[in-house]
Amino acid sequence: MLNKRRKKDGFQGQKAIIIPRSVLQGKCVSHALINSLYITDIGYYPKAHFHYRQRPSGADQHILIYCHEGAGTAIVHDQSYTLLAGDFLIIPAKVKHTYVADAHNPWTIYWMHFNGNLAEAWAQQLIRHLNGHKGFLPDVGKTIALFDEMYGQLERGYSMDHLMHCNMCAWHYLASFLYEDKGRAVHNSISDTVDQAISFMKQNVDQNLTLEGIAQAVNFSASHFSLLFRKKTGFAPIEYYNHLKMQHACQFLLFTDKRIKEIGLAVGISDQQYFSRIFKKTMGVSPQQYRSKRTTEEMETNK
Repeated sequence: MLNKRRKKDGFQGQKAIIIPRSVLQGKCVSHALINSLYITDIGYYPKAHFHYRQRPSGADQHILIYCHEGAGTAIVHDQSYTLLAGDFLIIPAKVKHTYVADAHNPWTIYWMHFNGNLAEAWAQQLIRHLNGHKGFLPDVGKTIALFDEMYGQLERGYSMDHLMHCNMCAWHYLASFLYEDKGRAVHNSISDTVDQAISFMKQNVDQNLTLEGIAQAVNFSASHFSLLFRKKTGFAPIEYYNHLKMQHACQFLLFTDKRIKEIGLAVGISDQQYFSRIFKKTMGVSPQQYRSKRTTEEMETNK
């Protein structure tokens, strides 16, 4: 009897938009600004009693499901996942899967199907980041607001303006799942440590911190901290620190008349030649050239 009551949609209060494939082909696939990532289907199913989908050959698009309330179960690549409030699931295109709402506490879900030239890269990045298909998103206020904005644009029709607005928001929407996952203790610990270190660097951009000094500030050994920091950011800590210094120096060069030596001192580098070398290595031009370029551009603009 239960199997007969299973359904893919038709829930009280549900919202769903399936964008016509002719619109996708004519306006999304062919548009240079949005063909890398575009929404094909989007919806919201509240308290979805008997919700059930099975796709033995997968879907033609990538699927992101966020469980806002209740519970459900999904099987992806023969791996079973239990989804509770705050959990989300990424299902790559062409991958067999099944998902079903809990019989006693059916889920409320926000879901999105997406495609495009970079859609596969997005899906795989999420899977690598999560080390699987399931993640956790504890603070969803901004994420749901983005969903509502995307949905609201599509509700107004498929003009190019609405499609561009919606699909540009989709990048931010996916990024909210990629970079705000705090569910796993190890990931959370690494993120907190690196974020604390970056804040410490920014607060001391006028100093000359060492690797040991930065590591000590976050209670790690220099070697262990260096590995964690590079894994998280892709940069060595001191290289990252110097980038922050040069970013700060650029502000002085753009918006003040301070001399080069004064700017070097303001970012904790007393040797003007050393400061100029680091600046050129980072920015590709010397401090003088960077400032001259600004002045030249202003003169051209004012002609």
